[in-house]
Amino acid sequence: MSGLRKECSVILLIIFIGLMPVFTGSSNAFCAPDKTQASALHLSTFDIDATPPIGTQLTYDREINKWDLGLRAKGIVIIGAGQPIVLCAVDWIGIANDGQDAFKEALAEAAGTIPGRVVVHTVHQHDSPECDFGAEKILKDLGLDPGCFESTFQREVINRLKTAVKQSMEHQQVFTHIGMGEAKVYKVASNRRINGPDGKFLATRYSSTTDPKLRALPEGLIDPMVSLISFWNQDKPLAVLSFYATHPQSYYRTGVANPDFPGLARFYRQLAVPQALHIHFNGAGGNITAGKYNDGKPENRDILARQLADGMKRAWEATKKQPVSPEAINWASEPIELPLAKNISDLEGKLKTMDHVYMANNLYKLVLLKRTQAGKKINVSCLSAGNARVVFLPGEPFVEYQLGAKAMRPDKFVAVAGYGDYATGYICTAAAYSEGGYESSEASGVTAEIEQRLMAVLHKLLDK
Repeated sequence: MSGLRKECSVILLIIFIGLMPVFTGSSNAFCAPDKTQASALHLSTFDIDATPPIGTQLTYDREINKWDLGLRAKGIVIIGAGQPIVLCAVDWIGIANDGQDAFKEALAEAAGTIPGRVVVHTVHQHDSPECDFGAEKILKDLGLDPGCFESTFQREVINRLKTAVKQSMEHQQVFTHIGMGEAKVYKVASNRRINGPDGKFLATRYSSTTDPKLRALPEGLIDPMVSLISFWNQDKPLAVLSFYATHPQSYYRTGVANPDFPGLARFYRQLAVPQALHIHFNGAGGNITAGKYNDGKPENRDILARQLADGMKRAWEATKKQPVSPEAINWASEPIELPLAKNISDLEGKLKTMDHVYMANNLYKLVLLKRTQAGKKINVSCLSAGNARVVFLPGEPFVEYQLGAKAMRPDKFVAVAGYGDYATGYICTAAAYSEGGYESSEASGVTAEIEQRLMAVLHKLLDK
């Protein structure tokens, strides 16, 4: 028996030695990616529910119900081109000042990067939350109701986003190509500002316009194009970013949190291309609404959504892919000196008398003033990915800035996201400040000097 045991032991040893190269190769394949894999570009995606609980104070009204489609916070992390880059879009009206800081710091920590390589934008739906921790502090310090700035839910969303980004980094995928496509969107956008024969402001074509005379006027200056930038692993789409400039309201002040027609359009495209995460950014739509094509009837929400989704579909079909390497991905940011409106300081004396709607539309500008006095600045950023350029702007910029950015680099595929740091309010053209109107006279936190300064920053970023 002992001889048989020895014989079996020798046989097993020979078999084991013969299999050692197989085991070693298999172990390397799982534990140590080859150099090609390790140096490749990777992408992770994240998507969470950002709908507050019933009873929460939304921007203008208390939430009394939820819609079939909730609010989302979603984005991507680009890995492999220096420190990771995080792009995030949230279905809220605006995130400003200290709220922006908190979002960026949390996402940066989760992705293993720095806040300067993180952008957080909103789609600007009006039946949704607002976020500014600085505004909340001002009101609480005065013993006032913080209203829509009460931040319990907002902080919960930041924590959940942080967790989602961390988990997404464990499931990142290689991406090899960038896709670029655009198409015209029909019967959605129109310019909201109507000027008279003297060139001065005459009327506003709001998101829902019932006056048939205003609706009958031409669209005016818009950017009719929806731009799509997609990320691919060979022939597999991983994420699709869409950019379109308009206020996203069909009707609102309902007390029901909902993503309105851009959220619906995004959902339709998610159904059509389910393997990729669809993320929508509002463009420079400060002076753009759907007012020519929308009288506020509820059925128009789906009509507008399907018109936008149709443009997205045609842009997807027109997409052209190009291989992309880590060297072709770059990130640049430039601080902008904001020429702040002189009347912002007047808000301090109105805090105890302003109603909650006025507060929601203005208090973030007072926080911006205090932050600026403390030496803090807002950045304008630009992502370069192959032949694509994406510019990330603060506030509610007029469409002229989007058209101007595209004109600066006709040799590139340029897309623009507005509604980054919401603190500035409207960013109008220099001409608009002399023409008058709600945006430049009441709702802007900056002055006419902003045009020259912002265009200079855009030139600097797009020329790099």
